[in-house]
Amino acid sequence: MRIKWVHFPLHPDTPMEGRSLADLFAGRGYDIPKMAAQMRARMEAEGLPYGDRSMTYNSRLAQELGAWADTQPGGEAIHDALFRAYFVDGKNIGDVETLIGIAKAVGLPADAAREALEKRTFKEAVDADWEKSHAYGVTGVPTFVAGRHGLVGAQPYEALEQLVTQSEA
Repeated sequence: MRIKWVHFPLHPDTPMEGRSLADLFAGRGYDIPKMAAQMRARMEAEGLPYGDRSMTYNSRLAQELGAWADTQPGGEAIHDALFRAYFVDGKNIGDVETLIGIAKAVGLPADAAREALEKRTFKEAVDADWEKSHAYGVTGVPTFVAGRHGLVGAQPYEALEQLVTQSEA
């Protein structure tokens, strides 16, 4: 089985400097601390770190960096690094300098990462991913697709295992 990242425009109107979660969810009746605690518990159950985020950031450039990194030897490491930067460390993944630092930290060439971001070399690839995710009917992240089956949201390992098994049947 091959894994392919397909990017999705979650809150694409978020300004590059970010937006507080309180502002993002204002008036929707969400209990943000409760939601964060539930996510933290899910992550801990899988042995994954999760920080105390209070901000959301525009992920468009991070997605373009991820698409570029996938073309580089060892580039798959960028996905875990971006996850950690955003969900654990609360870094602004819409900031070019932050993204270049993340690329460099996983052994990718900083100059090439900067060029890909500044020239928007992978803009069309991410645009195509956004179109594909809309065509699939994706409404949230993460969404996992295997064969003709899908699963939305952070899921326990067993649910992902069942999805893969189901797709192979």
